[in-house]
Amino acid sequence: MKTVTFYLLKHNKSEGVLSAHEVLVCALSIECWRSGKSLLIACENQEQARRLDEALWQYEPPAFVPHNLVGEGPNLGAPVELCWPGKHGNTARDLLISLQRQCTDFVSAFHQVIDFVPHEATLKQLARDRYKVYRRIGFHLATAMPPTQLIVK
Repeated sequence: MKTVTFYLLKHNKSEGVLSAHEVLVCALSIECWRSGKSLLIACENQEQARRLDEALWQYEPPAFVPHNLVGEGPNLGAPVELCWPGKHGNTARDLLISLQRQCTDFVSAFHQVIDFVPHEATLKQLARDRYKVYRRIGFHLATAMPPTQLIVK
């Protein structure tokens, strides 16, 4: 069964160069990779992908995630790959973490998706629109609160 989990964000305060939900994406990436899943992180733009790429490189060995920007690294990409609109890989992945404001055109290729419901009203409305799209194409929908303990560097 195809599932989407929406994480409900209480705020989007900055944590250094990353927003709170970008820090959560890093933590979720580590957790998912440790559980044996390969994943694609669909960023809003190339700049966000580069920020997350740099942040993931900063983790110490116990929390390190093998990753790359789409088009870099090995032929089939690392287990965790970051993409953005107009530039995404074709390698099959177990999970999609979407940071994009609209549903990606390739979302139906995934059985598991993680998405976010931001605190800001306009972004929350865009999340509702994505929710409707996921439901229309047959995904089972769930909501969750972010874990209180993020994996630290």
